[in-house]
Amino acid sequence: MRIETDSKLGYEDVLIRPKRSTLGSRKKVDLTRKFSFRNYLSNTDIHYDGIPIMAANMDGVGTISMAQSLSSQQLFTCLIKSYDSAELIDVFTTNSDLKESAAMSIGITSPELEKFASVKKEVGTDLKYICVDVANGYSERFVDFISALRDDYADVVIIAGNVVTADQTQELLLNGADIIKVGIGPGSVCTTRIKTGVGYPQLSAVIECSDAAHGLNGHIIADGGCVFPGDVVKAFAGGADFVMVGGMLAGHNEGGGDVVTKYYNDGEYTLDKDTNSYTPAIKPKAFVEFYGMSSKTANEKHFGGLKDYRSSEGRTALVPYRGEVEETVQDILGGIRSACTYVGARKLKQLSKCTTFVTTARQYNTRYEESTIGD
Repeated sequence: MRIETDSKLGYEDVLIRPKRSTLGSRKKVDLTRKFSFRNYLSNTDIHYDGIPIMAANMDGVGTISMAQSLSSQQLFTCLIKSYDSAELIDVFTTNSDLKESAAMSIGITSPELEKFASVKKEVGTDLKYICVDVANGYSERFVDFISALRDDYADVVIIAGNVVTADQTQELLLNGADIIKVGIGPGSVCTTRIKTGVGYPQLSAVIECSDAAHGLNGHIIADGGCVFPGDVVKAFAGGADFVMVGGMLAGHNEGGGDVVTKYYNDGEYTLDKDTNSYTPAIKPKAFVEFYGMSSKTANEKHFGGLKDYRSSEGRTALVPYRGEVEETVQDILGGIRSACTYVGARKLKQLSKCTTFVTTARQYNTRYEESTIGD
């Protein structure tokens, strides 16, 4: 047993100190990034060109409809694992723009590898990204899978995770991965930290893993823990190349979930003139179900129920229905642009170099948080 006593930080523990800036407008901030990946065989110098925010491969988020919408805004989507081969072949052959902005997602079972092989055979180079996603990226089996996948497929960008430490980030890069997903337990519908006691404060994980990855010309995704646009900013400022969000994109039409209406009294009353008495004003509110991919809900939907040797490591929640995703994306991107103007970063690429984090016990004033009726 060993104890590390140095402080580790989450997004909620820091703020970014403002600095002198020559930027006159948010419009002047360039949020696009251009990347070349260390293990991906390509005859081009630039392998990725876009705004490096990713929709998570979660039900209600990583859908084909979401990918099509986000692609039009230069964002990326890791598709959910449950699409079958025919659906994936169709989407990648009929939506050429998704080649550069969407990844097929798989686990490390033989059926999932066979599904990838069948799609890749039909689609060819139009399937450029593969996201190999497991909860625990520390197993020898996972590393061996990534190594074998790289040996068989030189012409795909391999996204692999999840991990939270520098050593395993480097291990996966050296075994053929190009982009490492960083984050264990920070997600809004993840209960891994509660059920297992395992995890790592997300900002520190991002800082340490990005430093390790960049030393090998690798890249990382900060996966999970973003509640506000400012958290996305902090992830990029901490060195993340990509930021993956789930809950922030849940509840939109593009996620495809069923809209559930519930009725509430929010403290208002109406006057009944006949009886001269007040009655509670009952108002409808719309929600969409959102759940972690290790939750009981997800296991029942995709795997025939929760196996008797494991527990659920995710929760199921109702998130407010939010219509089209475009407005939410604008809110996130607007926050990043504004942050860049506060620290003098003309490009997203420069943000981490311009950042000084200060630790804080309180991020913002919560006095009227519960009574807010709009932004």
